[in-house]
Amino acid sequence: MKRINLKIYFTSLLLVVGLASCTDLELEETDSIISAGFQGLADPSSTVDELYNRLNGQYGDQGNRFALMEVTADAAIVPTRGTDWGDNGQWSSLHQHLWTPEHVFVIAVWNQWNGNQLLASQILDSRSNPSAENIGEASFIRALSMWTILDFYGQVPFRDVTLPSSTLPEVLTGQAALDFIMADVDTAISNLPSVAAGSGEANGRASKAAARYLKAKILLNKHIYLGGSVDSGDMSAVISLVDEIAGEGYALQDGYFNLFRDSADNETIWSLASGVGNRIFNGLHYNSTSQGGGGWNGFSTLAEYYDLFEGDPNSNRVELDETPLDMQEERRGGVPSGGIPFTGRDQTEDEDGFEVGSNVGNGFLVGQQYALDGTALTDRAGAPLTFKRDFLDGDGAPNIINNDETTGIRVMKYAPRFGAFRGHEIFFRYADAHLMKAEAMMRSGGDPTAMVNELRVLRKASPLGSVSEQDLLDERGRELYAEAWRRQDLIRFGQYTRDWQFKAAGSIGNDTYKLFPIPASQLLANPALVQNPGY
Repeated sequence: MKRINLKIYFTSLLLVVGLASCTDLELEETDSIISAGFQGLADPSSTVDELYNRLNGQYGDQGNRFALMEVTADAAIVPTRGTDWGDNGQWSSLHQHLWTPEHVFVIAVWNQWNGNQLLASQILDSRSNPSAENIGEASFIRALSMWTILDFYGQVPFRDVTLPSSTLPEVLTGQAALDFIMADVDTAISNLPSVAAGSGEANGRASKAAARYLKAKILLNKHIYLGGSVDSGDMSAVISLVDEIAGEGYALQDGYFNLFRDSADNETIWSLASGVGNRIFNGLHYNSTSQGGGGWNGFSTLAEYYDLFEGDPNSNRVELDETPLDMQEERRGGVPSGGIPFTGRDQTEDEDGFEVGSNVGNGFLVGQQYALDGTALTDRAGAPLTFKRDFLDGDGAPNIINNDETTGIRVMKYAPRFGAFRGHEIFFRYADAHLMKAEAMMRSGGDPTAMVNELRVLRKASPLGSVSEQDLLDERGRELYAEAWRRQDLIRFGQYTRDWQFKAAGSIGNDTYKLFPIPASQLLANPALVQNPGY
């Protein structure tokens, strides 16, 4: 793949700085210096800022956490296109469920999110004299980070910064891990500020609403970590937490793609200052736009995922004003036949009299693509630039390798016309909380149909007569695509090990892949860690 460093680490300068300050849990001399001599932080507030900077890079990356959530599911696929995107199989092995303990993203996520935990613990140490807000933010990020490790790996090494560096991290699993994480979440709820919906102040920093959302999300998945059945008390708590979030003014909002602009809205519970360039460029063709030097032509989605949405399966066109032309629901977006004349709209820039990037479209890009002036675009060989449903190799056979430049439906949730490098990426959104509440109702014996239809009508989709578990999972897929929740949703609904296109035959129905392996170096460093079954 060309320009791999630019592609994978598009927003990673801050991340690299973070990783340089001991993000893994191996016993090295640098660890000894940090923990043996640790006597508190001189400025915990600046260290909180560093934690957020790390999160910006970790969340905004197209690899690592995002790849483990989306590319390992049915929502995203990165086929090899000639010599591009091969990368020693690191992308294809995720989609096929063939990763190993040496996979670069498996190692990176372990290092990054455990590193967040260590830094947050230093902030929370009494010798650092943290303020109440420091405590709230560090507790929130530590809970989020430890939960990420629990969700991906099933066991969480915890390093107590008050102990000598020769002390191996304690390994928490199951109920013990959840108890620790939930205590941090409750501390965060108590110490974080309340932020009114629509104020814009939730962008970049945590709030009570964000902590309540995190608690609800953990409780919704709790039975997965404990290996038992759903607890009705947990589902009641999810409903109450979502109601508390709504009590601060957070609500469903119309204008789906406007939610992903850098502006205040009532749906965004928490966003980060992550540059959204990875979400924009990783799927666009090299000739799709002049912005950023063109796209990187990698990420696509499966036709079966695209077919979850209402509309013509073979065409997804819109008028220049985004009026649907193919009976599609709003969330599927569409491809315009050219660009929009430049009028000086907020956050837009001029290119030859057009809004730069306005020819790209929103949502799912399929079929012929057009330049700003309405000219039909071509690929680098001069053939029509038509994004296709199927992934075919040079012999015309279905394949994840040896694809040409035009295979695969592309996904575009953050519109390049409003700033290709703008730092505003949603992490927690009220529509997700709304669907979590609907799911909690369903798992408690209630009927989620009215809640699901409330969302569907707002998104200009047809109401459903009734809502089954499959319907609810599908609705989450339609609402939350490319927001890095798909793996977790599929596991919770019992579908992560099912078959989908190009999954390895031996991985179908194989529970091994519900967890990622512990990196080999960490098993050597800490005998308390145990490799997950099957690896």
